[in-house]
Amino acid sequence: MYLLSRLFLFLTKSPDQLAKERADAFLAEATDLYDLEFRMRKLDREANVRQPSWMSQQH
Repeated sequence: MYLLSRLFLFLTKSPDQLAKERADAFLAEATDLYDLEFRMRKLDREANVRQPSWMSQQH
């Protein structure tokens, strides 16, 4: 029953929610401040690769 409820929650979440939860879990695994900053920069770089900043600006 637990597995079915987890599967249902997984299927009903939006891709944005899933990405945020993955990022939060990744950041929560940081061992110290330097590791946290490294992980934050890594997530920023990956976000910029997926969507460059010039594409997200609206004029």
